[in-house]
Formats: sequence, structure tokens, C-alpha cells
Amino acid sequence: MNVEYYIAKRLLKKQKVGNRFSRPIVSIAIVGIALGLAVMILAVAIVTGFKNEITQKVIGFGSHIQIVNYDTNNSYETIPISNQQEWIDDIKNIEGVQQIQQFITKAGIIKTDNYLQGVVLKGIGSDFDWSFFNTHLFDGELIEISDTVLTNQVVISKYLANALQLSVGDDIRTYFIQDPPRMRKFSVAGIYDTGLEDLDKIYAFVDIKHLQKLNNWEDNQITGFEVLLDDYSHLTNAELQITKLIGNRFSDDGSMLRTTNIRSEYPQIFDWLSLLDMNVWVILILMVSVAGFNMVSGLLVLILERVNMIGILKSLGAKNFSVRKVFLYHASFLTLRGLLIGNIIGILLCFIQLQWGVFTLDPSSYYVSSVPINLNIIHLLLLNVGTLIVTFFMMIVPSLLITRISPVQAIQFD
Repeated sequence: MNVEYYIAKRLLKKQKVGNRFSRPIVSIAIVGIALGLAVMILAVAIVTGFKNEITQKVIGFGSHIQIVNYDTNNSYETIPISNQQEWIDDIKNIEGVQQIQQFITKAGIIKTDNYLQGVVLKGIGSDFDWSFFNTHLFDGELIEISDTVLTNQVVISKYLANALQLSVGDDIRTYFIQDPPRMRKFSVAGIYDTGLEDLDKIYAFVDIKHLQKLNNWEDNQITGFEVLLDDYSHLTNAELQITKLIGNRFSDDGSMLRTTNIRSEYPQIFDWLSLLDMNVWVILILMVSVAGFNMVSGLLVLILERVNMIGILKSLGAKNFSVRKVFLYHASFLTLRGLLIGNIIGILLCFIQLQWGVFTLDPSSYYVSSVPINLNIIHLLLLNVGTLIVTFFMMIVPSLLITRISPVQAIQFD
């Protein structure tokens, strides 16, 4: 039988009854732990949710990995590559690769009777994955691309629709500055709204065959390939394997290929998201420190309140380490009670935000309309275990006070 554990349990039960001066102090310590854990749960859930939401939006526009011509051209007017590549099936077999699709980009100017706006037309084929834009479709419908029939429909953003006073079914004229200048007439089939204004105001989606004709390209020529992964965490490994397949190799048409990932395409966004990690760590360190010092003060009060009991246990032959274990067990039970309350508060607040989106944000500044939440069981376990371990080790030092208590003096202590 674990005597120290048994005594600690008895002390915990007696703590609930009687008029002991330690009760309010211990209660404050428990509340401090509960609030600290709730704040940590909210901080981690909000920051990871925010990062996931923005990352998925950026990936929705540009995929995880792109395979393009190896040149120094950073504009939207690109040097073509062939869509007939021997390594396509090999890439599809790489672990984590969900889809590979072809695309073309070309800059243009949309003009209506009263307004004009510069855009980037992204030409897509029948292999394009619309799942991201399905979830952000504001009005109308997405276009169906056929390998044989050319469609004149276009999908634009809500930002462009508002700027140009357009709605579903309207015709738009798009001009292309080239030699000679050209114009294409499109019909608005759908309007999307991702909330990521920096990209919403740029991209419109059309049939890839339009841009091949405008560029005077062959039917098998494209800007490049987009590789979609099933998980963002596979990005580095997948890019390394793809680079091994295509790197430093010339295609049949004489072009050399390179890979680029979404992080290098939008470094300003991902650097900004990385800065959020520092904020989370500062919050975690502060909250764990507050919780630990709360329990340290609570443990000192418990020891002072039980000086007589400590003297009696020592006079009965209990060693210092054994007596310390009693109070460490007791303080740990109180910590667990605070963690339980903190979990209930934190998870409840996260659930309310997930269900009803109580706290809203300005999409033009934060790219999301409400505070995003990502509740992960692994994060919850790590926060609880980490708080318990740090708090426990912080209480080891004040428990040394027990070794300085003399049995004779303690029994006479009043």
C-alpha cells in the first residue's frame, strides 16, 4: 500500500470541509491553473486554426508544389513546357501526392463600360481540382472544362465582381497586351470569395485552351504542373523526391524544369504566419509560470498549515522524502483539479466559436471573417501533461522546507 498516496487523499478530502485558512489560497491557486490552461488551449487552437486556414487558402490558389520551366522569368508571361512528360506517373506514386494538374497563367485587363481592372487569368484543364473553390463559391457555379469543347465561361472573385459591378451571367471583355494586342469575351459563370483579398483581387479562372491560343502555343504546351498533397506536412519530403525525378534533366522539347513550393512563392505570408509561433510560446511560458507559482504558494501554505502533522509523521519514523511525497501528491491532486476545470472552460469556448463564430474579424486585414479554431487532441494532451510536469517540478523546491522542520518543535507549533 502506498502510505503517502493514502495520506494525501485523506488530506484532500479534509480540505473540502472545516474552516481552514488555506482553503481560499488553495482555491485561488486552482483557479489560476484553470484560467492559465484555458488561455493556453485558446491560444494554441486559435493560432493553429489561423495558420491552417490561411495556408489552405494560399494552397488553393497555387497548390503545394509547382513544376515549371527553369528560367529567371518571374512574371505571369511564361516560357512553355510540354504536358507530355515521362515522369508524371512516377510523381503520382510518391507518398502524399494527391493530384497533379496542368495550368497556364497570363496577365490581362478586364474592361466594362465604366470600369477596368488588371487580373491574372489562370487557365485550367479538365484535371483541375475544384474542391477548394467549391467551399468558397459565393454565387453561380464553377465551370466544367472539356478536353475537346472550348468554353467561354470564367470564374471571378467577389472582390473583382464588386470592383467591376459584375454579376453571374454578365459578359466581360478581357484585353491582352501583346503583339498584336488581343481581346477575348467571357461570360461570368461563378463568383468565389475566399477572404484572401491579396489573391482574390488577382485571379480569374478560364479554360486553358483560350490561353494556349492567345500565346500561339501548341495544344500540348503549358506553363507547368501543380502538385497537390494530402497533407502540408509532406511538402518538404515530396518536393525532394520530385526534384530528384525532374531536376537537372532536359525535356524532349529542350526545356529544363525546376520545382518551386508554395512557401517560396508567397514568403511574406508564410513568414508572417511563422511569427505567430513566437507569440504562442510567449503565452505558454507566461501561463505555465503563473500556474506553477500559484501552486508553489499553495503548497507552502499547505505545509505551514500541517506543521503539527509533519512533526507527528517524523516522530513516528517517517523520512523527509516520504513526508515530501505526501504534500507533492496533495498538490498534484489540486493541480489536476485545476487542469480539469481549465479543460472544460477552454474546450467549451472553442466549441462555441466553432459552432457559432461569435468572435468576428475583418477579412481585409486578417483574411478570415471569424476567429478560426483548430482543436487537436495531441495539442490538448501536450498542454495538460506539460503543465502538470512543469508545475510538479516547480513544487519540488518549496517541499524542501519540510526537511527543516524539527519534530519536537513542530508538535509544539501552534
